[in-house]
Amino acid sequence: MKRWDLGLECKPDFTKCLERIYAWYEGELIDRAPVRFTAHNTFISEKVSKREWYDLRSKWFDVEFQVESYMESLRSQNFFAETFPVYWPNLGPNVYAAFMGAPLVFDEYTSWADPCLENLNDAGDLRVDPDNIYFRKIEELIQYALSICQGKFMVGYTDLHPGMDCLAALRDTQRLLVDLYDDPESVKSAVDIINNDFQMVYDHFDTILKNSFQLSVTWMGIPSYGKMHIPSCDFASMISTRHFNELCLPVLCNEVKSMDHNIFHLDGKGVARHIDSIISIPEIDAFQWVQGVGDDRPIMQWIALIKKIRDAGKSIVLDIELNELEDLIQNIRPEGIFLCLPANDRYSQLEILKRIEKW
Repeated sequence: MKRWDLGLECKPDFTKCLERIYAWYEGELIDRAPVRFTAHNTFISEKVSKREWYDLRSKWFDVEFQVESYMESLRSQNFFAETFPVYWPNLGPNVYAAFMGAPLVFDEYTSWADPCLENLNDAGDLRVDPDNIYFRKIEELIQYALSICQGKFMVGYTDLHPGMDCLAALRDTQRLLVDLYDDPESVKSAVDIINNDFQMVYDHFDTILKNSFQLSVTWMGIPSYGKMHIPSCDFASMISTRHFNELCLPVLCNEVKSMDHNIFHLDGKGVARHIDSIISIPEIDAFQWVQGVGDDRPIMQWIALIKKIRDAGKSIVLDIELNELEDLIQNIRPEGIFLCLPANDRYSQLEILKRIEKW
């Protein structure tokens, strides 16, 4: 696969970092485990401006404000190890459902879809419309970012959730759960229809980015020279393994088959109940383990799950606290581990890297 250096001013070690990541995709190690000094979901942050907007949607749709706010945030950051400056266009996690006609409701930090599928029998009418206002806005955000990114930051694609998560956004989660009981065949038909346009959507944005010599990257900040996708199925936390295997697994297998790299977003112990099914998909290279909060911490209680994933030949992304690092190092090998650590200052980051180099 062709490889290239983006010439980022803040990443003179760009090529070496990608070598580490490509070794990690294969469950291997060239010198140390990859490290990103950014905690999960840090992209959800307040953007301050003296501008005024008519409503919150206008603020989210303000292209110059969104991209330039990201550029402003770069001034206070270090980019050590595998921490990259990545702008990715964000209208919220339900944007794929919005491409299919669901209106988005915005607040300061996120958005959600207003369910619009009143009857599962109407799912046959669902299509992604490239002239949809949300689709065009994502394009506009990408194009503006590309016009000013050279030497400064990478540009990625938006957060895409097709499959059962999209159907839940279109239908409403509680109603969809009832549908699984009342009419599972219609649910299966609907989720198949939803995924029909996924590859077209992915390839559309990937082509725009690759034509500007960008890598494939999105909110997780882990790039690929090929096609990198983050499949997920958060809805799976609420259903049985039988329903997961019958309704979610087939569309998930289809979703990942044309990608060069897939990192499954394993969101908590509810989804992890289906790990044996998900781990069997050969195209999934890695998992991002999101352990949750409260009693789901600390990370050490999940060592058996981490080892199970590694024993299956899959790599894993771990968001951990700094006080968990030493215990983790003492209990697991570094091959196939990608660490995300919430360390902000330069000194702490350099000291952490010295420790990880000895792992």
